[in-house]
Amino acid sequence: MAKRQLQLILAIAGGLLGYGWNGAIEQFLLKSVGPLLGVEHIAGPAYWAAGIGAVLFYAASALVFGYGAERIRTLEDQILKTPTLDLLSGLAGLVLGLIISALLLPMLTKAGWLGTLLMFVLTGLLGIYGFRIGYQKREDLLNAFTSGGGKSGMPKKDEHKILDTSVIIDGRIADICKTGFIEGTLVIPEFVLEELQHIADSSDLLKRNRGRRGLDILNKIQKELDVKVLIYEGDFEEISEVDSKLVKLAKALQGKVITNDFNLNKVCELQGVSVLNINDLANAVKPVVLPGEEILVQVIKDGKEQGQGVAYLDDGTMIVVEGGREYIGATIEVLVTSVLQTSAGRMIFAKPKLLEKAQ
Repeated sequence: MAKRQLQLILAIAGGLLGYGWNGAIEQFLLKSVGPLLGVEHIAGPAYWAAGIGAVLFYAASALVFGYGAERIRTLEDQILKTPTLDLLSGLAGLVLGLIISALLLPMLTKAGWLGTLLMFVLTGLLGIYGFRIGYQKREDLLNAFTSGGGKSGMPKKDEHKILDTSVIIDGRIADICKTGFIEGTLVIPEFVLEELQHIADSSDLLKRNRGRRGLDILNKIQKELDVKVLIYEGDFEEISEVDSKLVKLAKALQGKVITNDFNLNKVCELQGVSVLNINDLANAVKPVVLPGEEILVQVIKDGKEQGQGVAYLDDGTMIVVEGGREYIGATIEVLVTSVLQTSAGRMIFAKPKLLEKAQ
């Protein structure tokens, strides 16, 4: 109903315009159609002009509301989905293009009607290309705003810490944030959220549980912890891999990636992006045990080699006890013989203190 009413309004507007321009329309009809029909005079030219204007505007509105309306809705959807930062960058480029065209206007007006035509063409081209260039250079604009503070004496923005999927699912990031060791703003990219949602909707039970755990962790960080959280809505459509998008985003924001993914850690190092690895942090805060120290442990199970027993420290560090198989289930004092640091963590080798005394 609203569509019909709007078409009627446009038809009336077209009729009024035609009525106002009846003289020009009469002359046009007499010169173009009159000789073919042998007509030298048109009776009631104002009414003919109003009718023609109304018909043309009604037909144009029907075309716009048919094919054009769908195109307008598509354009609106694209604008709504475009991140605010990307849109502002494009608009900045558009304004710059229009300013340049305005500066050229005095020269073009001297060329008469040709200059007027060139003015419209040039304004359109500079506006379009200004928007495209501004949109494509959005990362450079963001870098200029975020890094300019240190040079101009203005306070520097909070440093961004970008979370990847693995560290969210891991869950320890929430406990670390709770202690206050993480400063700045936690950035959660929308493409990471989409990957988490995809994992949470998986048909595999283990993957589904991991994905839901990650979403629960994010919910806890946002609602329960005193941490600044930013949901980054942008995307890098030309890149398909999530890890590559994280590296690109870290460069754009001049931030650090928080992860426990060994491969992503190496990629970031190669790309010159700072990384905070949760596993490295966990290894760094484990208690230091030196050869010759005595510790009290409970032997849990037998080891891979004959006669070995396995125990664990409170932080999960594995202790291989030589000759400890016979003490399985017992709590004994052991003497540390060596400590091995591997990429998987720290391993401690020891032997029962009772055997040391017997020797």
